[in-house]
Amino acid sequence: MQLSKKQNEYIVNATHRWNIKSGAVRSGKSYVDTAFMIPFRIRAVAGKPGLNVILGVSKESIERTVLQPMRERYTSELIGFINNRNVAMICGEEVYCLGAEKVSQVAKIQGASIKYCYGDEIAKWNKEVFQMLKSRLDKPYSCFDGSCNPEHPTHWLKEFLDNDELDIYLQRYTIFDNPFLPAEFVEQLCKEYEGTIYYDRLILGLWKRAEGAIYKSFADDPKQFRCDIVDELFPDPECKQFRKEDITSIELGIDFGGSQSGHSFVARGYTDDYREVIVLKSRRIMARDEVEEIDSNKLDQLFCEFIQEVIDQYAICVNYGEYVEYCNVESVFWDNAETVLGNSIRNAVERRFPWISVRPAKKKTITDRIRCTVRLMGAGRFFITDDCESLETALSDAVWNKDVKDKDERLDDGSTDIDSLDAFEYTIERDMKYLIQEAEDV
Repeated sequence: MQLSKKQNEYIVNATHRWNIKSGAVRSGKSYVDTAFMIPFRIRAVAGKPGLNVILGVSKESIERTVLQPMRERYTSELIGFINNRNVAMICGEEVYCLGAEKVSQVAKIQGASIKYCYGDEIAKWNKEVFQMLKSRLDKPYSCFDGSCNPEHPTHWLKEFLDNDELDIYLQRYTIFDNPFLPAEFVEQLCKEYEGTIYYDRLILGLWKRAEGAIYKSFADDPKQFRCDIVDELFPDPECKQFRKEDITSIELGIDFGGSQSGHSFVARGYTDDYREVIVLKSRRIMARDEVEEIDSNKLDQLFCEFIQEVIDQYAICVNYGEYVEYCNVESVFWDNAETVLGNSIRNAVERRFPWISVRPAKKKTITDRIRCTVRLMGAGRFFITDDCESLETALSDAVWNKDVKDKDERLDDGSTDIDSLDAFEYTIERDMKYLIQEAEDV
């Protein structure tokens, strides 16, 4: 097993009750745990009173980022799978594997004594879960190993890590502490996060406040992301070109606004294998600017007209008489906070475009959606046509909320167009794991 200097330092010095690695992605924090620390700790306390526990964001993330890498190294005979009791056999010992996003997910161990706990992605946990854990590590030999990516400097975990009175070994990582990463990969990842809060946190491993423009590279020069959709490629183009036939799927997002905001429509296309994300068309309809009231019937009409415009301008469509045999406009995702309007949109779209699937948005966390978009921009995989004025403005104006002290929050006070951002994000959130093909090492 080849380890970096930083990883060897951790093995030597992680002799405290709390042993935590904080820092950049892909810096090797998780590898030293799955390759050495977890099996070593479990064997060291084998047969002693107390529970072994692995806590992560979810059972699924534990399986993906902790158990599977261990299984690849030690085989499934030593590293088992999580059963219906939330237990996996590891090195002959029962280990509870539980999600830490909600207190209810760890109810099974709330009154138990814990002899060893491994924590994955600690900064994403529910604070109450961590508070509970502190009182459960109550044996003289109890200890904790864990890792995290930095968040806001006033995050509850940062306050814990900065407490000099506690028995904590804290090791800090930058991405440059992993000598086994290809130089090209490091260079590309740095480029993708350059100029954003994520560079400080996920490259340099710093606990930094999110402030200023969210999509700085876009706000500085929107034209560098401009593209044209053409039937045939032209020589010496002024901007990036895509052939209409290269767009493999087109999906639309709709976010419903109230009297003080707007209904926003966005159409997004992918090229093959999710390589490029192309915003094809956007529109924002402000209720206060309309002559007549925008009731559900009117909104249905406007959105169906928008879909038809997208089909006419950008879609590949094969007709058999009046029947649409094929069309790459595939799905609509609507704001699931507005069930009545959403159901009305679904009925209207399915009547007029029966091949289009209409589903509620998943509403994944806004910060995850932001991070995905930032990386796409930095990687040169995000493009926008000149038919997207509303979304271009929304991306340029988006800023972090400077008045929120303890978490990252996008400003949503009516001064910027959040509706268009949401509508776009609904079209990519289900695909984020495919769009960003990166091992989720914390």
